[in-house]
Amino acid sequence: MNILDKYLIKRFLTTYIFAVLVIVLIIMVIDFVEKNDDFIQKQAPMRAILLQYYANLAPYWANYISPLMIFISTVFFTAQMAAHTEIVAILSSGVSFPRLMLPYFLGSSVIAVFSFVMVGWILPKANTERLAFENVYVNDKFYFSTRDFHTAVAPNTYAYMSSYNNDAKTGYDFTLEKIVNNKLVEKLSAKRIDWNDSTKKWRIHNYKIRTLGVMKDKMVYGDTPKDTTINLSPKDFENEHQIHESFTIPELREKISLIKTRGAEGIESYEIELYQRFATPFAVIILSLMGLIVSARKARGGVGFQIAVGFVLAFVYILFYIMSKGIAESGNMPPILAVWLPNIVFGMIGTVMYFTVPR
Repeated sequence: MNILDKYLIKRFLTTYIFAVLVIVLIIMVIDFVEKNDDFIQKQAPMRAILLQYYANLAPYWANYISPLMIFISTVFFTAQMAAHTEIVAILSSGVSFPRLMLPYFLGSSVIAVFSFVMVGWILPKANTERLAFENVYVNDKFYFSTRDFHTAVAPNTYAYMSSYNNDAKTGYDFTLEKIVNNKLVEKLSAKRIDWNDSTKKWRIHNYKIRTLGVMKDKMVYGDTPKDTTINLSPKDFENEHQIHESFTIPELREKISLIKTRGAEGIESYEIELYQRFATPFAVIILSLMGLIVSARKARGGVGFQIAVGFVLAFVYILFYIMSKGIAESGNMPPILAVWLPNIVFGMIGTVMYFTVPR
């Protein structure tokens, strides 16, 4: 690594950090103005606002906007260098354009690795604290209000409750049905089912088990409460708004595996979150190199046009990502394809630009 590499990496990282800090600060101010009434109404302590909420919200947004800030900051400082004839001087000294891309690649790789570690293991813990604060001081108290709740707890096994009480961790009019080849073979019915914190099992009350036979059904009645293991927990009835953001990568994989073993729906949001954590670091590298290609040419009209092009491409990337993610959540596209599609498309655009854009 020579002096030029160190100079470019320093410019790259300082411009990125400055851009992220400015945007995050603006977001914090807007968020505080929007939520200040809730803080006052629910008497949120200032210490909790600063340390539990905003101290965890800032890194969340910093990581969320990293790919776009990488792109915009790269376009900004590279266009300035091109306007000051620095890029021309570098290329004229015998440095090839692929060699010029190396410090950009190294700088974006540092940010990509840092982002991957943050979003994979550190930010989920911060998001847990932030979401806990929001549930107390911002959002209304959550009650599981779904009536006639159905869910798959295992392949061919389905649970039903007419209602559930979060505070008591109790479900009412509970049934557990086993269906094979579209035929009911066994059904457990109970007046009430509640969670036993000591045994980590469900306790059923006033239950009966009916096993359907070819000639005669078998009935078992129980008046004494009985503990039973069901692939269900009180967490399944808690507020799941943005809950996937509070899972580390291993926890996301475990959650996806659990949903698959149940044969239940709603797996797309967790798969999108998991794949996105692997795709984002690559987006950082792709967009940084693409920003270099866009802005390395010295423009007669100054840097304004190049910066405008950068913002347009950033907007297109956001639009592309939102559309593909929405299609995947509706079940019309595989989640892994939806997450990686923007990277694939912009990687191809960057490759075409590398060979066609004059420098």
